[in-house]
Amino acid sequence: MQRWRITPSDQALAARVVGGVLAGVGTARLAAHYLAALQELLPVTFCTVFAVGASGRIETVSAASSYGDTAERTAGRYVAERFDRVDPMLVWLAARKRPARAQLWLGHHRGDELADAAYRAACYTEVGIRERASVLVLSPSGQRAAISCYRSLAQPAFAAADFALLEAHAALLAEATAAHGRVVAAGAPVAAGLAGELLRLSPREREVLDRLAAGRTAREAALDLGVALSTVRTLQYRAFRRLGLRSVKDLLRSRA
Repeated sequence: MQRWRITPSDQALAARVVGGVLAGVGTARLAAHYLAALQELLPVTFCTVFAVGASGRIETVSAASSYGDTAERTAGRYVAERFDRVDPMLVWLAARKRPARAQLWLGHHRGDELADAAYRAACYTEVGIRERASVLVLSPSGQRAAISCYRSLAQPAFAAADFALLEAHAALLAEATAAHGRVVAAGAPVAAGLAGELLRLSPREREVLDRLAAGRTAREAALDLGVALSTVRTLQYRAFRRLGLRSVKDLLRSRA
């Protein structure tokens, strides 16, 4: 495993990439926007955003995959099984002294380097991920965050040029993630507030809401997910109850 401090960069960033990253702030699709933006720069299969507060509570979770909902499912398991407690990046950040100013590092490890067998299996072996490169953030408040890019077994290993690109965009990713956290914590209306509440839902409930918000009917969502219509109705009911929504129209307004 490797970790090193990121030095400030004056490299000009592409407007398309900057816009793509910022478009995710305050939405339920933070990692999806990051993933699309990063794929303008380098091959990436998954993107995850995990932030843990000074108290140890997981505050922000977002995940996206270039195929299906594998990353979202894996992130749900990560939270449920509290893999943040064995995630070497977040554990290392937690052990560090709080800085006077936010600090940035770049971390890299392969799946086969992970000591915890359950974490290694769930987040790497079982989903075909070989390695991870992460922008690591430690704030004066003690909050720690990891914005991570993952490569599958079919992709080339991360190289020096890839790390240089991530370093150049590290500050952008860190600031966007911090802004997202502030928006959600403030309980802002519409998309931002819903994004925070979505962390309380199961991965399957989020899948149903994503399809309904995209204009799919419950029957179409059932076909997409390969489940019974009654199952979709149940998941929809549970999610709406938790989020305080009364109808699909409320859902659409919240994501407008």
